[in-house]
Amino acid sequence: MTDINDVNMGQNVITLKDNRVATSIIPRTNAELGRKVVVDGDVIVEGAIYAKHFDISNGPAEFRGAIFADTELHVQTSAKGEIYFVKSVASSSTVQALVSDARIIFGGEINAPVVKLRNAMVCGSIYSKEVYLENCVVLGGVFASKVLQIDSCMIGTFHGAEVISSGINYLLYPSSFSESPMSFNPATTQFWNLSLADLGSLYKGEEEKPNTGKIALDLINDKQKTDLTDADGTKSMYYSYSVASRVLVTDLVDLGNLENHFLIISASLGSQVLKQYSLNKSNGEKGPDLTVRQLTQFFFDVLNGKIQVREIDGNVTFDELKKHFDN
Repeated sequence: MTDINDVNMGQNVITLKDNRVATSIIPRTNAELGRKVVVDGDVIVEGAIYAKHFDISNGPAEFRGAIFADTELHVQTSAKGEIYFVKSVASSSTVQALVSDARIIFGGEINAPVVKLRNAMVCGSIYSKEVYLENCVVLGGVFASKVLQIDSCMIGTFHGAEVISSGINYLLYPSSFSESPMSFNPATTQFWNLSLADLGSLYKGEEEKPNTGKIALDLINDKQKTDLTDADGTKSMYYSYSVASRVLVTDLVDLGNLENHFLIISASLGSQVLKQYSLNKSNGEKGPDLTVRQLTQFFFDVLNGKIQVREIDGNVTFDELKKHFDN
């Protein structure tokens, strides 16, 4: 890998391969606003990047500063290896990474009118008009003002004008929202809520705590219609998909002991945390480190079924409820 301390900003196309760039790649003149940046493997860029077109043909690559691509940020479908965007990524048009053999990690948020991702981990949220996600993990929210398509994904929560779903999906928070009823095939689409799953124990390789687990979300019966009126009298209609009304054991579980928030926060703040943290096992031994890469592997193992989350037992005896509320 060759170190570059100053990139020639006069070029119309900057190609990086086997390079470590110590500076930012930022235009200094109007003519440089139309520059294209191409990455072709084994690249580390320490600073921020601005480009009209930002194209990644291969990994591994790590970008440690924020990135803005005016026309498009594009990861080619044939790309391999790990491609890690440590901080936020934005475009005035499109962010696209529909890869099959690469692992894409977005350590911050994504903001673009069109976002299309496959096999990607997003530690923050996605803000867009149109979003297409396939086999992705998004620890924050996905907010699509027009269309959101979800296929076999794990998402914190979502809000979309129109939501189309397929495959087996997971939600990390109790409720999500759509401005129209979600479109899905009942024969092939499943949603599981993980807000009461003991992800902390699973991350440490330990047995799940009692009264914890995933909850099946009934997309028909768990749907609630809500009409809201703002100060101007404008009415808006939303459909919420929530498990809150079906969970009898919520108050029997100490959500703090599940340590799910440590996993999510550690990933979302990965680029800002100055030291490395870990979870302690139940016997007091040091557990696995909370690094973005290890958390990415864990959440994908849950998504793809390598790590199984048991289904929660919703049957609670009267004596258990009485004992809980008497305390």
